[in-house]
Amino acid sequence: MNILSIQSHVTYGHVGNSAAVFALQRLGCEVWPINTVQLSNHTGYDTWKGQVFSAGHIADLVHGLDDRGALAVCDGVLSGYMGSVPIGEAILDAALRVKAANAKARYCCDPVIGNRTRGQFVNPGIAEFMRERAVAAADIVTPNHFELDRLTGRDTASLADIVAAVAVIRAAGPGTVLVTSVQSNETPSDAIDVIAANASRSHLVRTPRLDSPANGAGDLMAALFLFHLLCGADVAAALGDATSSVFGVLRRTHQAATPEMALIEAQQELVAPSRRFTPRPIEP
Repeated sequence: MNILSIQSHVTYGHVGNSAAVFALQRLGCEVWPINTVQLSNHTGYDTWKGQVFSAGHIADLVHGLDDRGALAVCDGVLSGYMGSVPIGEAILDAALRVKAANAKARYCCDPVIGNRTRGQFVNPGIAEFMRERAVAAADIVTPNHFELDRLTGRDTASLADIVAAVAVIRAAGPGTVLVTSVQSNETPSDAIDVIAANASRSHLVRTPRLDSPANGAGDLMAALFLFHLLCGADVAAALGDATSSVFGVLRRTHQAATPEMALIEAQQELVAPSRRFTPRPIEP
């Protein structure tokens, strides 16, 4: 399996490609990373160094892959943090090129906008670009709860609200939607929910809440969810497998008391989660 992963990269820690690439490789997937930015560390810290790459730089790399005939054997495109609207356009062009070369390829867009803790943290125009352009171009979209509300212009509180907002996203184009970090009024205070839906049904996985750093957990979740779907799992199974692995990594991170995900130390959780969570259907 070959996945083209276009997202951020940090030298210290595990977010963006620094989370997705190793995880996918550990599962036996060939990954072609293109970095939208290269930073010393994620921007949740007080300071960071590095730069945002140009849209032309990203397009050149995609064209180079095309010259090698690689796009015809690309099974999926994964995108995350974009940095600028022109970079977003370059990513959508890459997805179109891959799907033109391989009609079976799927594009998974993790629409990075922000989260409940930090609010919206992307550059001006990115949230609008995600809402108006990226969502419609994707086959799979993986917002967190905060991003779901920003994409749909809703304030979702109940599971019914969330499922209705997911239907709005699906009506825009994507066949499958994964919502992470769900905190509905039905979620216990000591738990966190993850929801996945397609045309058939919506499913939910509930895990214990861990007081540990979760930077990059959404990036890891999107990569694993896409991987399991491309391997042939249905949406519920992909949800259960991805959530179980991410929980295992975060639990190890909590035990180690490290400031970043203990992804390398917990790598066995990617291939054989120590605790498995079973998705349950959300009744209409």
